[in-house]
Parts: sequence; structure tokens; C-alpha cells
Amino acid sequence: MARPGVWRAWGLMSVLGFFLGAAALAAEEPVPLYTRWETFSTENGLPDNKVMALLVDGPRLWVGTDNGLGLYEDGKWKVFRPSDGLAHRAVLSLALDPSTGDLWIGTMGGLNRLTAGRLDTFTQLNSGLVNDVVNGVAVQDHFVWAATAAGLSRLDTRTGRWDIYNEKNTMMHEIWCYSVSVGPGKVYVAVWGGGLLEYDVASDSWRDYRDPDGEMELVLFRDQGLIHDITSGVSAGQTVVWVSTYFGLSRYDGRNWRGYMDHDSGLASNFIMFVKAQGDAVWVCTDKGLNYFDGETWVTYRRSGDGPGGEIKVTKETQVVDTRSLPVGIAHNFVLAVALQGNDIWVGTAKGLSHGFAP
Repeated sequence: MARPGVWRAWGLMSVLGFFLGAAALAAEEPVPLYTRWETFSTENGLPDNKVMALLVDGPRLWVGTDNGLGLYEDGKWKVFRPSDGLAHRAVLSLALDPSTGDLWIGTMGGLNRLTAGRLDTFTQLNSGLVNDVVNGVAVQDHFVWAATAAGLSRLDTRTGRWDIYNEKNTMMHEIWCYSVSVGPGKVYVAVWGGGLLEYDVASDSWRDYRDPDGEMELVLFRDQGLIHDITSGVSAGQTVVWVSTYFGLSRYDGRNWRGYMDHDSGLASNFIMFVKAQGDAVWVCTDKGLNYFDGETWVTYRRSGDGPGGEIKVTKETQVVDTRSLPVGIAHNFVLAVALQGNDIWVGTAKGLSHGFAP
């Protein structure tokens, strides 16, 4: 039997090897490795455990849930529900107008604007909102774009004029708009079953991108276009656009497409709920965990087992180069939203909100 001193030496070498390996990985590729997490639930103030939208506003965090809008500030929660003027208890999307500080809130029953402490409500009955189910919302200069279950609406906040875009005046093959994102001179719309729409601000014109093979179950032409027409999200980065689908992830740089699937990359799952660009890297919310991808290296965050523990996996192409076990991981593997607050990260899941502290 080995002496205690031998075991201590072995343990010290193992710990030293762990940190040396982490340092080498950081020097080779600066990917985010969040190893400290905390979880919020209804037990400590979260409006509901199903978190569907997140938005960071300086030190404040807005949280859209299945049962109200939460504001987390200075360690305390404030909750908004229909009794407070919220259009519907289920909050699907959030956007901030940086010029006014107004918060735009997409719900299952209309669009809200929180301004100067007052909640204004826009619906099909009192405005040009084409449908009350507002899956996505984005601000482009003085315009507010709302992606709804029956097309796209745009509000000019200076004049109060509404414009509606659907199958009648765009190449929108389906009208269920799932997400909207603003890039330099462009507005991108993920249409569920209709691919990706691109609006050019300067020319006031539309263009669509579809799955070139037209197959619902197969991907025949991997990097020839959008990986699938059933798009669930879009996020414009600095020079690329990321599009999530229920069958994989697509990247578009204005000329070339690239597709990623779980069987030949570090993608946690092909079933993707939401994407969030960070520069030209991306955070990917799937039903089997959260991914970070910078074009070369994948990082996967998962909860492990029934306890609070989690795991991190780092992959380059298809090769796993590092794994970590965590005492506390993300709240649940079904990830619906992500937001960055400085160097910290917030992750919305089907069963709670997670806060990852800066590495």
C-alpha cells in the first residue's frame, strides 16, 4: 500500500497538471470557461422557472419568463405581471432602445413598452401590430421590429406609423416569424419553415435565403446555403450572421455559408432554441446544453445527472481536448436564452436561471 506522502505528492501533481493544462489551453485559444455558477428559481425571487428571454441593461438584468417579467437589480427582484400592465404573463422576447432607455417586451398577448415606469401596450386591436404573439423584437435606429406569429411589424417611434410585412409584400413563404436581429445596414428575420429573410435598409428591399436541397429530413448540400428552412433564431455579429434551426447551426459571412451539426462538430444538439452573437463568435442554446463557438473551438456546458453538478467539454473540430467536472452547473440542459453582463454570463433554461461568474 502506498504511503500517505506518496498519495499527497500524486494529488499535488494532479492538481498542478490540471492548472497547467488549463493555462496551456488559455494561451492557445482564449475560450470562456465558466467554472462557478449559481442558480435562481421561484424559491429565491424568479417569477417562473421557465426562462424564455434575457436582456442586460448595465447593472440590471431583465428576465422574461412563462409567468411574468422579472427585474434583478442590486440583489433584489421586482416582478411585472398583467395586473401591473403587462400584455400577457408569458414574455417571449426583449429589446432595449439605447437612445431612449425604453424596454420593449414581446409577449403572447401583445407588445409592451416600458418607459418612465409606465407600461404601454400595443395589440392587433389598437395598433399596427400584425399579431399579438410577439416571438422576437429588435430596435433599429428609431424603428422597432416585431416578429410575430403572422408576419413582421415595424413601428416608427418618431411618427407612430406602422408597416406590416408578410407573404403579400415580401418573399415570406411562411408567416410565422420567430426572431429578428439588426446588423450593419441590415435586418434579419428567422421565419419558421421559411428560412431567413434579409432587409436592406438603404435600398428598402428584401432577399430570402432557403435550404438549397429543399429536404425536410436530410442535409444534402451542407455548405451551399442555409442548413434548414425551419429556423428558430438569428443573431448578427460583427461580420457574420448566425442562424439556428431545428436541424443544426448555420453561419453566413455575406458570401459563403457554413453548416454545423452535432455528429461532426462540438455542437451539443441539432435542436437549437436560440443564438446570440458575441463579436463573430456565438452562443448556442440547445435542448442538450449550452455551446460557445468561435469558429475553431467549441465549449459545451451541461448539467450532469440529477444533482447540482455540471460539466464542461472543450472540442476542436471533432476532437475533445479538455473536460471539467463542476460542483454546480447550469440549471437545466434545455437552454432557451443567454445574455452577457460584462465578463459574467446569464443562462435561461426550462427549469431555472443560471449565473456564471467571470473566469
